[in-house]
Amino acid sequence: MIIFETIRWKNFLSTGNTFTELSLNESKSHLVIGSNGAGKSTMLDALCFVLFNKPFRKVSKSQLINSVNEKECVVEIEFSIGKVNYHVIRGIKPGVFKIFRNGQLLDQDAAQKDYQKYLEQSILKFNYKSFTQVVILGSSTFVPFMQLSATHRREVVEDLLDIKIFSKMNTILKDRVKDNKDTFTECKHEMEICETKLNHQRASIHKLTELQEGMIQKLQTKFTTNEDSILNLQTRKQENDHSMSVLAQSVTDSADVQEKYENLRDMRSKIEQNKNKAEKDHKFYTKHDKCPTCSQNLEEDHKQRQLVDAESRRVKYTEGYQKIDEQVGKLYDKLRDLKGYGQSIIELQSDNLSIDKQISRLLRENENIMAEVNKETPDIDAERQKLEEYEGEYAENMERCAGVSKEFDNLKVVSSLLRDSGIKSKVISKFVPIFNTLINKYLQSMDFFVNFTLDEEFNEVIKSRFRDIFSYASFSEGEKQKIDLSLLFCWRDIAKMKNSASTNLLILDEVFDSSLDTAATDELMKILRGMDERTNLFVISHKGDILLDKFDTVVKFDKVGDFSTMALDSQ
Repeated sequence: MIIFETIRWKNFLSTGNTFTELSLNESKSHLVIGSNGAGKSTMLDALCFVLFNKPFRKVSKSQLINSVNEKECVVEIEFSIGKVNYHVIRGIKPGVFKIFRNGQLLDQDAAQKDYQKYLEQSILKFNYKSFTQVVILGSSTFVPFMQLSATHRREVVEDLLDIKIFSKMNTILKDRVKDNKDTFTECKHEMEICETKLNHQRASIHKLTELQEGMIQKLQTKFTTNEDSILNLQTRKQENDHSMSVLAQSVTDSADVQEKYENLRDMRSKIEQNKNKAEKDHKFYTKHDKCPTCSQNLEEDHKQRQLVDAESRRVKYTEGYQKIDEQVGKLYDKLRDLKGYGQSIIELQSDNLSIDKQISRLLRENENIMAEVNKETPDIDAERQKLEEYEGEYAENMERCAGVSKEFDNLKVVSSLLRDSGIKSKVISKFVPIFNTLINKYLQSMDFFVNFTLDEEFNEVIKSRFRDIFSYASFSEGEKQKIDLSLLFCWRDIAKMKNSASTNLLILDEVFDSSLDTAATDELMKILRGMDERTNLFVISHKGDILLDKFDTVVKFDKVGDFSTMALDSQ
């Protein structure tokens, strides 16, 4: 049984940035009151959102965020199943979805939809539809059981009876059937291979007895031609190897050439720097009569000496630069030629690869020729023995395929049991009379005396005292609500029987505000008071003045400014 304990929310719908917290299991009965728009139904939306990622009412996720604060929308819920405590947190802006078990965060490596699937299938044992049918009876967007499609009705009942396991087993079985088909296909393929081998071996034995000398001679001629070609290719490869050896030595010498080239380039650069310095000094003493540092006049003798020295250095460095530049050019040309040697080596290597492929092909041809020649004097007995081996393989595969086919037949039988018309249908058929007994019990408790029955497809047949036949749609809104309530109470009783889908929480949203008359209201209150001690009832209503004294705790919602607030009052 799931015991929901506490729910809290902030920045959710009209709730502000302070958590609104509501205990779900302290009091047996709660009356939730407040004016329209005060936030009474917010707890329903918060509850469904935190558990199933969708609100109870038809509100988009973007509209769930408080329109004033526009961020940090968070809902948290705490519940226990046996001795295990759970804490679920879900939020928007930023997106948050966390599940804690006994204080430890569960692994979140899986995709969020798989994380949600784990929450519903492995923890809650509820999906949204089943949860709302067992826990909540709403007045607006809620879809009662009788208004669900036949498929969705069945889903709800399967959840309550905990027989969805058969659907999962059927899914697994479908995978097994697929694997079985794949195995059978593989087996047939192997049989075809065996059959091909058998036919080939039989043909080979027949051919061996009919080979003629002319064929042998032809094969031998081809063999000799191939050997000559192989010899020529090997000679060509040796020539290529010699050429590559010579070129490789030249390429090896390129390291020395490269070093000389780099050294001369460095020397050329230094000489160029000295030349430029001399030119700069000559230009300076040509254009200046004063020292630019101290502004004193330069003596003419000193100036002429500096000009002569600068010119001498310029001439010397210019001549040295030209000589080294010429050597650099020659080394550059040599390096370029060496790079061409590398390309030649690559081309020779490529030719050798082609030669190797041709030799390999010719060798394979000659191997095949030798095999053909040897078949001219075959060991027929050995070939026949091989044929017997192939026949044995074929028989083994025949037996294996027969086993796979038998397994497939067995799987089909199991599959028929796991379909909706199989075991699940038998379980449902046993519970249908219980459903009908409980539904009619609750209908009579509310002074609605009809004979209400569901068949195994969950279609209703409703008969009056006079045996007139009605449908759900033919009743008034008040009568429909009595049927909806009876079904809700029935499903809760069934959930308790199965335990896996049972919960303490029961919420009635504006049920007392709609179509129930005074007598029906009193009868409904009797039913609610008679519920077991583990049921925690929440009734959302506008009729606080009438119902106020009938509940243990009053939860009042008010709108203060732009935000909803909540207050508790124990009776």
